[in-house]
Amino acid sequence: TRLRDMIKAIRSTKTMAEERAVIAKESAFIRTSFKSENLETRYINVQKLLYIYMLGYPAHFGQMECLKLVASNKFMDKRLGYLGIMLLLDENQELLTLVTNSIQNDMNNGNIQIVGLALCTLGNISSPEMARDLTADVEKLLGSGNSFVRKKAALCAVRLVKKVPDLLENYQSKATSLLQDKHHGVLLTAITLLIEMCKIDSNVADELRKSSVPILVRHLKNLTTAGYSPEHDVSGITDPFLQVKILRLLRILGNGSTFASDAMNDILAQVATNTDGSKNVGNAILYETVLTIMDIESENSLRVLAVNILGRFLSNKDNNIRYVALTTLTKTSQTTLSADSSALQRHRATILDCLKDSDVSIRHRALDLSFFLINSSNIRILTRELLSFLEVAESDIKSSVASRIVDFAGRFRPNKRWEIDTTIRVMRAAGAQVDASTVNHSVKLITTSSKDLQLYSVRKLYNLVRLEGDLALSQEGLVLVTVWCVGEFGDVLVRGGDGGNSLTGGEDDDMVAGQTDYMTAPSENDVASVLDSILRGPFASVLVKEYIITALAKLTGRFTDKPVLDSIRSLLAKYQNHTNVEIQARAVEFTAITRLDAETRAALLECMPVLESALKEESLKGTGKPTSAVTSPGRQTTVPRAAENILDFGEDLMSGAPVASKAPAGGSTAANDLLDLVFGGTPAVTAAATMPAFGNLAFGGASNQSNVNALVFCL
Repeated sequence: TRLRDMIKAIRSTKTMAEERAVIAKESAFIRTSFKSENLETRYINVQKLLYIYMLGYPAHFGQMECLKLVASNKFMDKRLGYLGIMLLLDENQELLTLVTNSIQNDMNNGNIQIVGLALCTLGNISSPEMARDLTADVEKLLGSGNSFVRKKAALCAVRLVKKVPDLLENYQSKATSLLQDKHHGVLLTAITLLIEMCKIDSNVADELRKSSVPILVRHLKNLTTAGYSPEHDVSGITDPFLQVKILRLLRILGNGSTFASDAMNDILAQVATNTDGSKNVGNAILYETVLTIMDIESENSLRVLAVNILGRFLSNKDNNIRYVALTTLTKTSQTTLSADSSALQRHRATILDCLKDSDVSIRHRALDLSFFLINSSNIRILTRELLSFLEVAESDIKSSVASRIVDFAGRFRPNKRWEIDTTIRVMRAAGAQVDASTVNHSVKLITTSSKDLQLYSVRKLYNLVRLEGDLALSQEGLVLVTVWCVGEFGDVLVRGGDGGNSLTGGEDDDMVAGQTDYMTAPSENDVASVLDSILRGPFASVLVKEYIITALAKLTGRFTDKPVLDSIRSLLAKYQNHTNVEIQARAVEFTAITRLDAETRAALLECMPVLESALKEESLKGTGKPTSAVTSPGRQTTVPRAAENILDFGEDLMSGAPVASKAPAGGSTAANDLLDLVFGGTPAVTAAATMPAFGNLAFGGASNQSNVNALVFCL
């Protein structure tokens, strides 16, 4: 049967089983025909076999028949044979060694089409051994008088130097001489070869900078100024493929070389100015021009021109072009100069509009770029836009977006109250998705603040949770920060002054009308009632319950109203039989602490000291420098253990390292006596007044991590 008949039979099948049956029948017929060594049907059978292979069925039994076709003197047989070899063989098969002699013979054939077939096959399946055996023949063909052969030989040489980089020296001079060729196809392949050689060996680029940059500049100038050429015209632009290749090679040669960059500045400006960007062909050339300008040592005015071109791309209706522009601007902004940054700021409105685009990939790229726009002068405006984006962002990216907003709010903050307001707004928008580092960053921010800011923060957080109900309680991160601050600064919350109303410079758009409500000082009973309602509510996860139980224990050392203290004790007692071991352990331990007298309890539940790492981060705030609190875009930050979890010092406790804290007067003996009162220990035990000893005496050994954490919460 003919190939056409087989295709018709396969297409007429209605099920996969029928198709497999037809293929099996044809494959069996082809095998039988191969065994008969019928020269007349071999060509047709290999045709059918290659079609079967393209459908995904095995066809390895036809490899030898392809070799026999290559050995034929007919051009049609050779063409099909080489096609079969490229499809059915690869460089790792031993059978490939049988092809070497046929390829070498055909490269010396008088028919240039047969020479082209041999070079094409070698360029597709060459192994390192074949490359070494046939490199001399390919090198000779690079100097052929026929442009078709030179073009094919240059493409083949690309494969050979990839497989055997040691052969690079054999082709360097020939490839450089091909840059003088007037044939566009030869120029294109020669530049492709030189680009690959420059990637393999940087010394090649050094030599090309001295001799080839003027030649490339001349070719590019001729292409941009040439009139209409029917042979090379694509949408009104002369040979855009060659222009793109020249620009790529210039980018490699100009990188790190002032001399080479100066030689190409003028032509790059000319290409960027004169190329029509109304069609994709022109946009491709403009894009390569921008990449070249950004990578070489170009003039500032030229870099501004490149940024403006990308700015025009952002206004294009084609999402692909906008995506390319956003990605390129983000990449160049990571190592940008001040001149580029100011040019980028001109397109700020367009970039921010992309945050509202319907295409999710456009939004994500615009988000990354938006963070590079932030500086001290526009931090308020851009943060407001980013917060608006955070509210409608997908859940899977909210955590990273929130972390970056908090990071940049600290880097460029105009004042500390503004940073606190911004962090709280982040928690309100994405509190359910933020990770522990953002929660801990918020806590550290408040602990390092002045008394007035602590009062302002704790009241604002408390009243947010109280007034907004489920809307706020559903944001777990916000609840955790609120509960921690209420427990730590409970006395400030109920007995503070004007709630920070005298402070200025905040970001209170959400509470301008109800400023008084958010700064209302609650009573001790109100605070206990709110914490109790959160405990009993549907949003109280295990982690939230742990925080609240710890906060209630702290409040017994902050509050003075006896009925409130009694209600807290009874509330803690309810959780001594909780099914969660961690909550149960905390409830038991804290209940024991609440039975102590007020003076002892207050000494044991002193406020937590400010971490040294938090003070170090605080010193970097407002300077534009990154801190170690969160991860910045394009840069992973290693977070110290203490900064990662402000409330977890288990690692320090286990290692025996002293942790600075305010110890009760009287030294280690007083500390031990205090623990004896709480847990019935032996007064004879003596230890240094360090946290490890404190933990061991309190909970029977530092190995009980939950108990250690519970005690540190109290402190």
